[in-house]
Amino acid sequence: MSISKETLLEMYKRMNQARKFEEKVNWFFARGMIHGTTHLSIGQEASGVAAVMALEKGDLVSLTHRGHSQFIGMGIDLNKMMAELMGKYTGYCKGKGGSMHIADIESGNLGANGIVGGGLTLAPGAALTQKYKKTGKIVLCTFGDGAANEGSFHEGINLSSVWNLPVIFYCENNLYGMSTAQSKSMNIENIADRAVSYGIQSFIIDGYDAIEVYETVQKAAEMCRRGEGPVLIEAKTYRWLGHSKSDANAYRTKDEIDSWKEKDGIKRLKNKILELGYATEKELEDIEAEAKQSIEEAVEFAQNSPMPPLDTLEEDVYAD
Repeated sequence: MSISKETLLEMYKRMNQARKFEEKVNWFFARGMIHGTTHLSIGQEASGVAAVMALEKGDLVSLTHRGHSQFIGMGIDLNKMMAELMGKYTGYCKGKGGSMHIADIESGNLGANGIVGGGLTLAPGAALTQKYKKTGKIVLCTFGDGAANEGSFHEGINLSSVWNLPVIFYCENNLYGMSTAQSKSMNIENIADRAVSYGIQSFIIDGYDAIEVYETVQKAAEMCRRGEGPVLIEAKTYRWLGHSKSDANAYRTKDEIDSWKEKDGIKRLKNKILELGYATEKELEDIEAEAKQSIEEAVEFAQNSPMPPLDTLEEDVYAD
């Protein structure tokens, strides 16, 4: 295993932060305290957090509408993230981006995207820049199984293959595109099998195994840096809640959801850390408590932050 003790413990902390953050956001939405909509990834923390942690400083990431776990996995400021969801001026996008459009170029977040498959053609552009400028950096393009049937999937991967771009196309396959099961929308079991059509390499991994996710993304990143990209990775995962806050989850059975909850990626990583002797049960409980406290502090910061001033209404509409 190529992951250090320090990295595993930090991964465990960020996965817990992602879970606690989204549980809190879900609570606020249910009470009408956060407006708009949100797409939660509770259950997908392993595939989200571990993937971005495998990157190097300066690498770039394009997120989807379900991008909270990935952004938190980048080790960002939780205060600014919570403030953004509450529409406050201290948020990453001054309260104008909300849940689906958080961006922070400084940390490498090219932006979450409300368009299904939207990042699949934006990421290659960013990767072309890295290749042209010879920065040695790569781009991780996240998308879901639903986006794999969009034209942008084929266009983005095909062009990236032709131009040999340093981009990892990272599919978090949670088995449902909104309420439609994968088996009803495509006649293949593995989305990664499509890679052969574009002459690129691919990997299929267990998205509930944070260590496998980390090591595979790290391997793919090294391939891209050597000029062997692009690479397609499919992480088999599962979201516990509905597609969005308006989803009644009527298309899935309780038994199906419970069977995935038993595989919980956070508990799985916890057990691995204990098995390796990297921490005691008490030390991991302290990390969990620290993660929970960081979310409570973020809530307090956001609630005490000001709304965007009216005179900023027309700002940030056009690029400088």
